[in-house]
Amino acid sequence: MKTSAASRIAGLATLALAVLPIAALTTAAHAGEHVHTGDLNMASAADRATFEQRVDHAANKFCNTERNLTNKAACKAGVHTEADEKAAAAVQFASRI
Repeated sequence: MKTSAASRIAGLATLALAVLPIAALTTAAHAGEHVHTGDLNMASAADRATFEQRVDHAANKFCNTERNLTNKAACKAGVHTEADEKAAAAVQFASRI
């Protein structure tokens, strides 16, 4: 059975993300925070939306002790940036395999 290159890359990206904990963590107190990605296919729009929801949840938990609204928004933006960068790096790495 012949598979397309895009399908193969998506599969490899999914595999790479399965082993990549998204650690938007800077303190030991939040060492358990991560975003589960092993069940996601980042080539799918629905799974990318699920990824974003999971990052939102992790950002809310990670930044929940911040009381200043500006700092809380910056914290959440930082979590999203780090998660997106790590996910993009995993997809790029998987496309090289």
